[in-house]
Amino acid sequence: MSRSPVENHADLRIGVVEFIAPDEIKIQLDLEAPDGIAANAGVPREFPRINSYVLIPNEGGHIVCQVEWINIERSPFPKRKGYQDYGLIDLPFPIRKMKVAPLGIMKMSSNEKFKFHRGVHSFPSIGSPVLIPTDLQLLSIVESGSNRRVYIGNSPLTANAQVKIDPDRLFGRHLAVLGNTGSGKSCTVAGLIQWSLEATEQGENTNARFIILDPNGEYSKVFKGKGKVLQVGGKAENSLEVPLWLWNSEEWRAFTQAKSGAQLPLLKQALRAMRNEETEFQSDEKLKAKKFTGIILQSTIVSENKGEPFQGFPHNKNFTERLIIWKSSLESFDLENAFLKSLIQRIEELINGHKVVQNNGWVNYSEYTLGEIQSLIEITREAFIDLGGSNNELYPKNEDIPIPFSGDVFLSYLEALAQETGNEQFLEFLIARIRTLLGDSRMDSIIGKETEKELNKWLEKYLGNGERTSITIIDLSLVPSEILHITTSVISRIIFEALQRYRKLNNEVLPSVLVMEEAHSFISRYNDNTEGNSAAICTKAFEKIAREGRKFGLGLVLSSQRPSELSPTVLSQCNSYILHRISNDRDQELVGRLLPDTFRGLLRELPSLPSQKAVLLGWASELPILMKVRDLPFEQRPQSDDPDFWNVWTRRNELGEEMKRETNWKEIADDWQEKETPIQNDGSSLKEKNRESSDDFQGDLDIPDFDDLF
Repeated sequence: MSRSPVENHADLRIGVVEFIAPDEIKIQLDLEAPDGIAANAGVPREFPRINSYVLIPNEGGHIVCQVEWINIERSPFPKRKGYQDYGLIDLPFPIRKMKVAPLGIMKMSSNEKFKFHRGVHSFPSIGSPVLIPTDLQLLSIVESGSNRRVYIGNSPLTANAQVKIDPDRLFGRHLAVLGNTGSGKSCTVAGLIQWSLEATEQGENTNARFIILDPNGEYSKVFKGKGKVLQVGGKAENSLEVPLWLWNSEEWRAFTQAKSGAQLPLLKQALRAMRNEETEFQSDEKLKAKKFTGIILQSTIVSENKGEPFQGFPHNKNFTERLIIWKSSLESFDLENAFLKSLIQRIEELINGHKVVQNNGWVNYSEYTLGEIQSLIEITREAFIDLGGSNNELYPKNEDIPIPFSGDVFLSYLEALAQETGNEQFLEFLIARIRTLLGDSRMDSIIGKETEKELNKWLEKYLGNGERTSITIIDLSLVPSEILHITTSVISRIIFEALQRYRKLNNEVLPSVLVMEEAHSFISRYNDNTEGNSAAICTKAFEKIAREGRKFGLGLVLSSQRPSELSPTVLSQCNSYILHRISNDRDQELVGRLLPDTFRGLLRELPSLPSQKAVLLGWASELPILMKVRDLPFEQRPQSDDPDFWNVWTRRNELGEEMKRETNWKEIADDWQEKETPIQNDGSSLKEKNRESSDDFQGDLDIPDFDDLF
């Protein structure tokens, strides 16, 4: 015989509400409530337990609450049911109490299943019963939400329910994976990528893009057969390349430490010359006249568009004073050019024809007509073209457009420019920095002459061609420290700008995920007064991605052990968090301030979380969940295990097998000093052997589809 709802409530009741506030509810447990193990819900379960769930019935369904603390108070009376004679003498009696945080409402749907929704709109009253949830209700709490496609772990507090997430929510609004060293962050990040790809079940017909910036070389063997590793000194197709022509003016400024006085303008001028393919510095009169005539033409067109020549004082006077300056500068050129002379004559006619001398001797100028300005523009254009100018020179390319150029040519042009302008002493340090950069053999494979010269091929190398899943691991471990932040900044910025232009041309986004390991080293706090600092430039690139990346399909995944050192802008833009063990007080305080909801009970558990346990909360989860992250096969784990000191000391592993850890410092020294190693029997060097072994998993990208995610 089926039981009534009232009878079910009576069996599941464990206490009553005695205090209510919008963010907390206090509960007095019944004397008959379970103490240690509860069987009310049909199966034995630990109760009461921190961070477990209880239900409070109301008119909208059941309010789901999470236990924050459990307490015992001593009461002078037992308050047991049926005892009404308070004249009896009794000893103080322990009353158990709980404090819970309301999370949302759970309702029963038409198919007799429960559905959970965040937010509480109707609170209970004093004396409302408190129930222990059944296993079905617990599963409904954890398994709430739509598009739960990717299985990432289990919740031990909710009948071991599977924790699944919607990848659009997880990656689309940025994710931060935070925790101390050894807590399981890297395995979680690698697992999220692996499990997301497995969930697609589409074979090779996939279109997912993951770019992993790996400063410690942990991921080089994680995605064997599924992606490519770009590293310093690798084979041509797997070599990490960030050529100089990809750097924008701010990145050049950060590296050269150019000052904003004389150095920065000349640096930008040289970059503009390279972008516009002015590979040789020329100083003849004709070239100077051409450039100056082009400036006159552009300025006149701008003035006409603003209406300055046709307005009264002071606009028309300002325009005429510019004409006087232009006439004087044009007359200084020692050239026999008919068009140039016609331009000088026309400017002189305009000046004299509009000059008005007042009675008090004050000089003013009358307004110009449209025909006069059009005539001036036409004569100036004829002079500019006759001197060798073209329409492309009127609108030169910006210094930040990624157009290839040679570093040696750039250096030579900058040196000639310094001599021509008489700024050799101001540019001496800047030129020395660039010369050192070009002459450093450690950087040659990254920025040198043999790097990729076509932007589309560079983008295809890093973002894939869309035919198969593209997992690109960028190994930054051997990048020289002098350009480490610049390299990271350039890669992230170019990827972001490429996706911006993809949306501009296609009116739709190309979803991609950028993963930053050890994020606190690259996205750190910086002083706003810092001028041209490479670390600040790198942080600003990620701040822009964090603020605007979602609009262009670029999701950001941060992994860090020191959230307090991260840029507040980037961390505040993350909408989902996976929190592993966090012991540092400053880090705990920061995480607590960032989170929008009151999850203090879960956050207090962070210092004691064992490895592989984590708290999932934010946009990717309907409510905060303490979960055990799925096991990741050994071969798919990043190389971030703790050092096995004892096994090396004793020369044996846990199974008692002999364990060798030989040292050959000569081989290491030769590799370090870039010496040629002995030739093997098959004719290849040992260095080539090592590269082949590290690249042998760069085969076909035979992995599932990712269309469901993107």
